[in-house]
Amino acid sequence: MPYLDERRARVARALDLHDELLLVGAGEPIPLPENSDQTYPFRAHADYYYLAALECPGGVVALDPRDGETSGWISFVPEVTEAERVWEGREQPPGTPLAQLDEWLASRAGRPVLTFGAPVPRAGLAADAAASAAARTRFVHARRAKDSTEIALIRRAADATAHGFSALVAALRPGVTERALQVELECGFARAGGRRPGYGTIVGTGPHAAILHFDPSERAARDGEFVLVDAGAEIDRYMADVTRTYVVGQATPFQRDLYAIVLSTEQNAIARCVAGAEWKAVHLAAAVEMVDGLVQLGLMRGSAESLVEQEAHTLFFPHGLGHLVGLGVRDGSGQAPGRAKDPRAGLRSLRLDLPLQPGYVVTVEPGLYFIPALLNDPARRQRFHDCVNWDAVTPHLALGGVRIEDNVLVTTGAPEILTSAIPKPAP
Repeated sequence: MPYLDERRARVARALDLHDELLLVGAGEPIPLPENSDQTYPFRAHADYYYLAALECPGGVVALDPRDGETSGWISFVPEVTEAERVWEGREQPPGTPLAQLDEWLASRAGRPVLTFGAPVPRAGLAADAAASAAARTRFVHARRAKDSTEIALIRRAADATAHGFSALVAALRPGVTERALQVELECGFARAGGRRPGYGTIVGTGPHAAILHFDPSERAARDGEFVLVDAGAEIDRYMADVTRTYVVGQATPFQRDLYAIVLSTEQNAIARCVAGAEWKAVHLAAAVEMVDGLVQLGLMRGSAESLVEQEAHTLFFPHGLGHLVGLGVRDGSGQAPGRAKDPRAGLRSLRLDLPLQPGYVVTVEPGLYFIPALLNDPARRQRFHDCVNWDAVTPHLALGGVRIEDNVLVTTGAPEILTSAIPKPAP
Protein backbone atom coordinates (compact mmCIF):
# COMPACT_ATOMS: atom_id res chain seq x y z
CA MET A 1 0.00 0.00 0.00
CA PRO A 2 1.83 3.13 -1.16
CA TYR A 3 -0.05 5.38 1.24
CA LEU A 4 1.22 3.28 4.15
CA ASP A 5 4.84 3.73 3.06
CA GLU A 6 4.30 7.48 2.82
CA ARG A 7 2.61 7.55 6.21
CA ARG A 8 5.42 5.60 7.89
CA ALA A 9 8.09 7.80 6.30
CA ARG A 10 6.31 10.91 7.56
CA VAL A 11 6.08 9.43 11.06
CA ALA A 12 9.77 8.44 11.01
CA ARG A 13 10.74 12.03 10.16
CA ALA A 14 8.51 13.36 12.94
CA LEU A 15 9.90 10.94 15.53
CA ASP A 16 13.47 11.84 14.57
CA LEU A 17 14.93 8.68 16.13
CA HIS A 18 18.59 7.80 15.61
CA ASP A 19 19.72 4.78 17.58
CA GLU A 20 16.44 3.98 19.36
CA LEU A 21 14.25 1.05 18.32
CA LEU A 22 10.48 1.49 18.28
CA LEU A 23 7.83 -1.18 18.94
CA VAL A 24 4.12 -0.46 18.52
CA GLY A 25 1.72 -3.16 19.71
CA ALA A 26 -1.77 -4.04 18.48
CA GLY A 27 -2.94 -5.66 21.72
CA GLU A 28 -4.70 -8.92 22.45
CA PRO A 29 -8.38 -9.93 22.59
CA ILE A 30 -9.93 -9.53 26.05
CA PRO A 31 -11.98 -12.51 27.29
CA LEU A 32 -15.49 -11.92 28.58
CA PRO A 33 -15.56 -12.29 32.37
CA GLU A 34 -18.01 -15.21 32.54
CA ASN A 35 -15.64 -17.76 30.97
CA SER A 36 -17.87 -18.27 27.93
CA ASP A 37 -15.01 -18.87 25.49
CA GLN A 38 -15.84 -15.49 23.99
CA THR A 39 -13.95 -12.21 23.79
CA TYR A 40 -14.92 -8.59 23.48
CA PRO A 41 -14.84 -7.46 19.83
CA PHE A 42 -11.17 -6.92 19.03
CA ARG A 43 -9.95 -3.51 17.96
CA ALA A 44 -6.25 -2.99 17.44
CA HIS A 45 -4.74 -0.03 19.25
CA ALA A 46 -5.12 3.08 17.08
CA ASP A 47 -1.35 3.71 17.14
CA TYR A 48 -0.78 0.27 15.63
CA TYR A 49 -3.66 0.50 13.16
CA TYR A 50 -2.36 3.79 11.81
CA LEU A 51 0.99 2.18 11.00
CA ALA A 52 -0.19 -1.30 9.96
CA ALA A 53 -3.74 -0.87 8.60
CA LEU A 54 -4.50 -4.24 10.18
CA GLU A 55 -6.84 -5.56 12.86
CA CYS A 56 -4.26 -8.13 13.92
CA PRO A 57 -4.32 -9.49 17.49
CA GLY A 58 -0.78 -9.72 18.79
CA GLY A 59 0.72 -7.76 15.91
CA VAL A 60 3.75 -5.51 16.35
CA VAL A 61 5.09 -2.80 14.06
CA ALA A 62 8.80 -2.11 14.56
CA LEU A 63 11.15 0.61 13.37
CA ASP A 64 14.93 0.62 13.17
CA PRO A 65 15.79 4.17 12.07
CA ARG A 66 19.25 3.05 10.95
CA ASP A 67 17.57 1.14 8.10
CA GLY A 68 15.83 4.20 6.67
CA GLU A 69 12.55 6.06 7.10
CA THR A 70 10.71 3.65 4.78
CA SER A 71 12.70 0.40 4.74
CA GLY A 72 13.29 0.56 8.48
CA TRP A 73 9.71 -0.43 9.23
CA ILE A 74 8.69 -4.06 9.62
CA SER A 75 5.29 -5.54 10.50
CA PHE A 76 5.42 -8.67 12.66
CA VAL A 77 2.26 -10.80 12.69
CA PRO A 78 1.47 -13.98 14.64
CA GLU A 79 0.87 -17.21 12.78
CA VAL A 80 -2.81 -18.04 12.57
CA THR A 81 -3.44 -21.38 14.26
CA GLU A 82 -5.50 -24.25 12.97
CA ALA A 83 -8.06 -23.66 15.73
CA GLU A 84 -8.43 -20.01 14.68
CA ARG A 85 -8.94 -21.07 11.07
CA VAL A 86 -11.53 -23.70 12.05
CA TRP A 87 -13.48 -21.78 14.69
CA GLU A 88 -13.10 -18.19 13.48
CA GLY A 89 -12.30 -18.48 9.79
CA ARG A 90 -9.25 -16.30 10.23
CA GLU A 91 -6.70 -15.98 7.46
CA GLN A 92 -3.00 -15.28 7.73
CA PRO A 93 -2.38 -11.52 7.59
CA PRO A 94 0.53 -10.18 5.55
CA GLY A 95 3.78 -9.53 7.35
CA THR A 96 6.84 -11.12 8.93
CA PRO A 97 6.23 -13.98 11.37
CA LEU A 98 6.04 -12.69 14.94
CA ALA A 99 8.40 -15.50 15.98
CA GLN A 100 11.20 -13.53 14.29
CA LEU A 101 10.75 -10.49 16.52
CA ASP A 102 13.01 -11.94 19.24
CA GLU A 103 15.77 -12.50 16.69
CA TRP A 104 15.27 -8.97 15.35
CA LEU A 105 15.67 -7.56 18.85
CA ALA A 106 18.63 -9.80 19.71
CA SER A 107 20.54 -8.62 16.64
CA ARG A 108 20.09 -5.05 17.94
CA ALA A 109 20.88 -5.76 21.60
CA GLY A 110 22.07 -2.86 23.71
CA ARG A 111 20.14 -0.18 21.87
CA PRO A 112 17.40 1.88 23.57
CA VAL A 113 13.84 0.63 23.04
CA LEU A 114 10.72 2.79 22.87
CA THR A 115 7.16 1.46 22.91
CA PHE A 116 3.65 2.77 22.51
CA GLY A 117 0.35 1.41 21.35
CA ALA A 118 -0.57 -1.71 23.35
CA PRO A 119 2.10 -3.38 25.52
CA VAL A 120 4.51 -5.68 23.69
CA PRO A 121 5.12 -8.66 25.99
CA ARG A 122 8.70 -9.78 25.53
CA ALA A 123 10.92 -11.31 28.21
CA GLY A 124 13.67 -8.93 29.24
CA LEU A 125 12.30 -6.04 27.19
CA ALA A 126 12.91 -2.81 29.11
CA ALA A 127 11.53 0.22 27.35
CA ASP A 128 12.45 3.77 28.28
CA ALA A 129 9.13 5.06 29.64
CA ALA A 130 9.94 8.78 29.51
CA ALA A 131 11.43 8.62 26.00
CA SER A 132 8.50 6.48 24.85
CA ALA A 133 5.99 9.04 26.11
CA ALA A 134 7.86 11.87 24.41
CA ALA A 135 8.00 9.92 21.14
CA ARG A 136 4.29 9.17 21.30
CA THR A 137 3.54 12.88 21.76
CA ARG A 138 5.42 13.58 18.52
CA PHE A 139 3.63 10.66 16.86
CA VAL A 140 0.16 11.87 17.84
CA HIS A 141 0.96 15.34 16.58
CA ALA A 142 2.26 13.94 13.29
CA ARG A 143 -0.96 12.09 12.59
CA ARG A 144 -3.29 14.96 13.44
CA ALA A 145 -3.24 16.14 9.83
CA LYS A 146 -5.16 13.56 7.82
CA ASP A 147 -3.75 12.21 4.57
CA SER A 148 -5.89 11.74 1.45
CA THR A 149 -6.69 8.10 2.30
CA GLU A 150 -7.97 9.09 5.73
CA ILE A 151 -10.04 11.99 4.41
CA ALA A 152 -11.63 9.70 1.81
CA LEU A 153 -12.65 7.28 4.59
CA ILE A 154 -14.09 10.09 6.73
CA ARG A 155 -16.10 11.26 3.71
CA ARG A 156 -17.51 7.73 3.29
CA ALA A 157 -18.34 7.61 7.00
CA ALA A 158 -20.07 10.99 6.73
CA ASP A 159 -22.13 9.71 3.80
CA ALA A 160 -23.23 6.63 5.75
CA THR A 161 -24.02 8.87 8.71
CA ALA A 162 -26.24 11.03 6.51
CA HIS A 163 -28.22 7.95 5.48
CA GLY A 164 -28.71 7.03 9.11
CA PHE A 165 -29.97 10.47 10.12
CA SER A 166 -32.35 10.46 7.17
CA ALA A 167 -33.81 7.15 8.36
CA LEU A 168 -34.18 8.49 11.89
CA VAL A 169 -35.98 11.66 10.77
CA ALA A 170 -38.45 9.55 8.77
CA ALA A 171 -39.33 7.69 11.99
CA LEU A 172 -39.56 10.77 14.23
CA ARG A 173 -43.07 11.23 15.63
CA PRO A 174 -44.82 11.38 19.02
CA GLY A 175 -44.74 7.99 20.71
CA VAL A 176 -41.55 6.67 19.11
CA THR A 177 -38.99 5.55 21.68
CA GLU A 178 -35.37 6.59 21.90
CA ARG A 179 -34.38 2.97 21.38
CA ALA A 180 -36.52 2.69 18.22
CA LEU A 181 -34.89 5.83 16.83
CA GLN A 182 -31.47 4.37 17.58
CA VAL A 183 -32.37 1.20 15.66
CA GLU A 184 -33.52 3.17 12.59
CA LEU A 185 -30.41 5.34 12.70
CA GLU A 186 -27.93 2.49 13.00
CA CYS A 187 -29.71 0.39 10.38
CA GLY A 188 -29.34 3.38 8.08
CA PHE A 189 -25.62 3.43 8.79
CA ALA A 190 -25.31 -0.24 7.95
CA ARG A 191 -27.34 -0.06 4.75
CA ALA A 192 -25.02 2.69 3.50
CA GLY A 193 -21.84 0.75 4.22
CA GLY A 194 -21.17 1.65 7.84
CA ARG A 195 -19.35 -1.12 9.67
CA ARG A 196 -20.61 -0.07 13.11
CA PRO A 197 -21.41 3.10 15.07
CA GLY A 198 -18.19 4.93 15.80
CA TYR A 199 -19.17 5.38 19.46
CA GLY A 200 -22.18 4.85 21.68
CA THR A 201 -25.19 6.41 19.96
CA ILE A 202 -26.89 9.20 21.91
CA VAL A 203 -30.65 9.74 21.51
CA GLY A 204 -32.27 11.89 24.19
CA THR A 205 -35.88 13.03 24.20
CA GLY A 206 -37.29 15.80 26.37
CA PRO A 207 -35.23 16.20 29.56
CA HIS A 208 -32.85 13.47 28.37
CA ALA A 209 -31.67 15.90 25.67
CA ALA A 210 -29.76 17.71 28.44
CA ILE A 211 -27.72 14.60 29.37
CA LEU A 212 -24.48 14.95 27.46
CA HIS A 213 -23.73 11.22 27.03
CA PHE A 214 -27.11 9.49 27.16
CA ASP A 215 -27.72 5.83 26.39
CA PRO A 216 -31.09 5.56 24.55
CA SER A 217 -33.93 4.23 26.70
CA GLU A 218 -37.50 3.10 26.15
CA ARG A 219 -38.78 6.61 26.84
CA ALA A 220 -41.23 7.73 24.16
CA ALA A 221 -40.95 11.15 22.53
CA ARG A 222 -43.81 13.51 23.32
CA ASP A 223 -45.32 16.21 21.16
CA GLY A 224 -43.38 19.46 21.44
CA GLU A 225 -40.20 17.94 22.89
CA PHE A 226 -36.61 18.32 21.83
CA VAL A 227 -34.91 15.18 20.49
CA LEU A 228 -31.11 15.34 20.52
CA VAL A 229 -29.21 12.78 18.43
CA ASP A 230 -25.41 12.45 18.54
CA ALA A 231 -24.04 9.59 16.43
CA GLY A 232 -21.73 8.64 13.59
CA ALA A 233 -20.99 5.69 11.34
CA GLU A 234 -17.60 4.01 11.19
CA ILE A 235 -15.92 2.61 8.07
CA ASP A 236 -12.50 0.92 8.30
CA ARG A 237 -11.98 2.46 11.74
CA TYR A 238 -12.64 6.03 10.51
CA MET A 239 -15.79 7.79 11.57
CA ALA A 240 -18.00 10.82 11.57
CA ASP A 241 -19.38 12.49 14.72
CA VAL A 242 -22.60 14.44 14.17
CA THR A 243 -25.30 15.97 16.36
CA ARG A 244 -28.69 17.22 15.31
CA THR A 245 -31.55 18.47 17.50
CA TYR A 246 -35.17 18.18 16.40
CA VAL A 247 -38.56 19.08 17.82
CA VAL A 248 -41.37 16.55 17.69
CA GLY A 249 -44.38 18.38 16.31
CA GLN A 250 -44.71 22.13 16.85
CA ALA A 251 -41.89 24.08 18.49
CA THR A 252 -42.52 26.90 20.93
CA PRO A 253 -41.08 30.36 20.23
CA PHE A 254 -38.58 29.79 23.04
CA GLN A 255 -37.40 26.52 21.50
CA ARG A 256 -36.96 28.22 18.13
CA ASP A 257 -34.99 31.06 19.73
CA LEU A 258 -32.71 28.67 21.60
CA TYR A 259 -32.10 26.62 18.46
CA ALA A 260 -31.35 29.78 16.44
CA ILE A 261 -28.70 30.86 18.97
CA VAL A 262 -26.90 27.51 18.77
CA LEU A 263 -27.16 27.31 14.97
CA SER A 264 -25.79 30.82 14.47
CA THR A 265 -22.95 30.09 16.89
CA GLU A 266 -22.09 26.88 15.06
CA GLN A 267 -22.04 28.60 11.67
CA ASN A 268 -19.79 31.37 12.95
CA ALA A 269 -17.46 28.90 14.69
CA ILE A 270 -17.14 26.83 11.50
CA ALA A 271 -16.15 29.97 9.59
CA ARG A 272 -13.35 30.52 12.14
CA CYS A 273 -11.86 27.06 11.48
CA VAL A 274 -9.01 28.31 9.31
CA ALA A 275 -5.33 27.43 9.34
CA GLY A 276 -3.55 29.09 12.24
CA ALA A 277 -6.67 29.76 14.30
CA GLU A 278 -6.25 28.92 17.98
CA TRP A 279 -8.96 26.44 18.95
CA LYS A 280 -9.25 27.89 22.45
CA ALA A 281 -10.07 31.28 20.92
CA VAL A 282 -12.70 29.70 18.66
CA HIS A 283 -14.24 28.01 21.71
CA LEU A 284 -14.34 31.19 23.80
CA ALA A 285 -15.83 33.21 20.93
CA ALA A 286 -18.61 30.63 20.66
CA ALA A 287 -19.23 30.84 24.40
CA VAL A 288 -19.55 34.64 24.22
CA GLU A 289 -21.99 34.41 21.31
CA MET A 290 -24.24 31.91 23.09
CA VAL A 291 -24.17 33.86 26.34
CA ASP A 292 -25.11 37.01 24.43
CA GLY A 293 -28.09 35.10 23.05
CA LEU A 294 -29.13 34.05 26.56
CA VAL A 295 -28.85 37.66 27.72
CA GLN A 296 -31.12 38.70 24.85
CA LEU A 297 -33.62 36.03 25.94
CA GLY A 298 -33.58 37.38 29.49
CA LEU A 299 -32.00 34.28 31.02
CA MET A 300 -28.66 35.86 31.91
CA ARG A 301 -27.70 39.36 33.04
CA GLY A 302 -24.68 41.47 32.15
CA SER A 303 -22.01 41.68 29.49
CA ALA A 304 -21.48 38.45 27.59
CA GLU A 305 -17.70 38.85 27.71
CA SER A 306 -17.77 39.44 31.47
CA LEU A 307 -20.08 36.48 32.06
CA VAL A 308 -17.71 34.18 30.17
CA GLU A 309 -14.74 35.54 32.12
CA GLN A 310 -16.65 34.67 35.31
CA GLU A 311 -17.29 31.18 33.84
CA ALA A 312 -21.06 31.64 34.15
CA HIS A 313 -21.44 30.18 30.66
CA THR A 314 -20.59 26.74 32.03
CA LEU A 315 -24.06 26.60 33.60
CA PHE A 316 -25.55 26.23 30.11
CA PHE A 317 -22.52 25.23 28.00
CA PRO A 318 -20.44 22.90 30.19
CA HIS A 319 -18.36 21.20 27.49
CA GLY A 320 -15.74 22.18 24.94
CA LEU A 321 -16.62 23.32 21.44
CA GLY A 322 -15.22 20.17 19.84
CA HIS A 323 -12.27 17.89 19.19
CA LEU A 324 -10.37 16.21 16.40
CA VAL A 325 -12.06 13.19 14.79
CA GLY A 326 -11.01 10.47 12.37
CA LEU A 327 -9.32 7.27 13.55
CA GLY A 328 -11.42 7.33 16.70
CA VAL A 329 -13.97 9.72 18.07
CA ARG A 330 -11.35 12.04 19.61
CA ASP A 331 -8.48 11.14 17.33
CA GLY A 332 -5.34 13.11 18.15
CA SER A 333 -7.01 15.56 20.51
CA GLY A 334 -5.11 17.25 23.32
CA GLN A 335 -2.58 20.04 23.55
CA ALA A 336 -0.02 21.25 21.06
CA PRO A 337 3.47 19.86 21.74
CA GLY A 338 4.98 21.58 24.75
CA ARG A 339 1.71 23.22 25.77
CA ALA A 340 0.32 22.53 29.25
CA LYS A 341 -3.39 22.13 29.85
CA ASP A 342 -5.07 25.43 30.68
CA PRO A 343 -5.76 25.41 34.44
CA ARG A 344 -8.90 27.57 34.28
CA ALA A 345 -11.91 25.69 35.63
CA GLY A 346 -14.10 26.94 32.79
CA LEU A 347 -11.81 25.18 30.29
CA ARG A 348 -11.60 21.89 32.18
CA SER A 349 -13.66 20.12 29.50
CA LEU A 350 -11.83 21.62 26.52
CA ARG A 351 -10.45 18.56 24.69
CA LEU A 352 -8.34 20.48 22.18
CA ASP A 353 -5.85 23.31 22.63
CA LEU A 354 -3.70 24.00 19.60
CA PRO A 355 -3.57 26.05 16.41
CA LEU A 356 -5.58 24.47 13.58
CA GLN A 357 -3.64 23.26 10.55
CA PRO A 358 -4.61 22.11 7.03
CA GLY A 359 -5.68 18.47 7.13
CA TYR A 360 -7.19 18.61 10.62
CA VAL A 361 -10.77 17.35 10.85
CA VAL A 362 -12.47 18.93 13.83
CA THR A 363 -15.95 18.70 15.31
CA VAL A 364 -17.77 21.96 15.94
CA GLU A 365 -20.53 21.31 18.46
CA PRO A 366 -21.87 24.23 20.48
CA GLY A 367 -24.79 23.49 22.76
CA LEU A 368 -27.10 25.06 25.32
CA TYR A 369 -28.72 22.88 27.98
CA PHE A 370 -30.94 23.07 31.02
CA ILE A 371 -29.20 20.56 33.30
CA PRO A 372 -30.87 20.30 36.72
CA ALA A 373 -27.69 18.94 38.35
CA LEU A 374 -25.95 22.23 37.48
CA LEU A 375 -28.80 24.72 37.66
CA ASN A 376 -30.22 23.44 40.96
CA ASP A 377 -26.84 23.28 42.66
CA PRO A 378 -26.96 25.68 45.67
CA ALA A 379 -23.28 26.61 45.38
CA ARG A 380 -23.67 27.61 41.75
CA ARG A 381 -26.87 29.51 42.47
CA GLN A 382 -25.03 31.49 45.11
CA ARG A 383 -21.91 32.06 43.01
CA PHE A 384 -23.85 33.17 39.94
CA HIS A 385 -26.74 34.83 41.79
CA ASP A 386 -26.42 38.06 39.84
CA CYS A 387 -25.46 36.49 36.51
CA VAL A 388 -28.65 34.51 35.93
CA ASN A 389 -32.32 35.39 35.96
CA TRP A 390 -33.17 32.34 38.01
CA ASP A 391 -36.92 32.97 37.92
CA ALA A 392 -36.79 32.84 34.11
CA VAL A 393 -34.60 29.72 34.05
CA THR A 394 -36.51 27.52 36.49
CA PRO A 395 -39.56 26.91 34.25
CA HIS A 396 -37.26 25.36 31.60
CA LEU A 397 -35.48 22.80 33.79
CA ALA A 398 -37.24 19.88 32.07
CA LEU A 399 -36.75 21.27 28.56
CA GLY A 400 -33.56 19.41 27.69
CA GLY A 401 -31.11 21.10 25.38
CA VAL A 402 -29.87 21.87 21.89
CA ARG A 403 -26.58 20.79 20.33
CA ILE A 404 -25.63 21.03 16.65
CA GLU A 405 -22.42 19.39 15.45
CA ASP A 406 -20.62 19.06 12.13
CA ASN A 407 -17.23 17.73 11.06
CA VAL A 408 -15.04 20.35 9.45
CA LEU A 409 -11.92 19.88 7.34
CA VAL A 410 -9.36 22.65 7.77
CA THR A 411 -7.82 23.58 4.43
CA THR A 412 -5.42 26.21 3.10
CA GLY A 413 -8.51 28.28 2.33
CA ALA A 414 -12.09 28.18 3.56
CA PRO A 415 -13.14 25.32 5.86
CA GLU A 416 -15.07 22.42 4.31
CA ILE A 417 -18.05 20.90 6.13
CA LEU A 418 -17.77 17.15 5.52
CA THR A 419 -21.20 16.50 7.06
CA SER A 420 -23.12 19.17 5.14
CA ALA A 421 -25.43 16.56 3.58
CA ILE A 422 -27.20 16.14 6.94
CA PRO A 423 -29.89 18.83 7.12
CA LYS A 424 -30.27 21.20 10.06
CA PRO A 425 -33.96 22.11 9.73
CA ALA A 426 -35.22 24.94 11.88
CA PRO A 427 -37.86 23.64 14.30
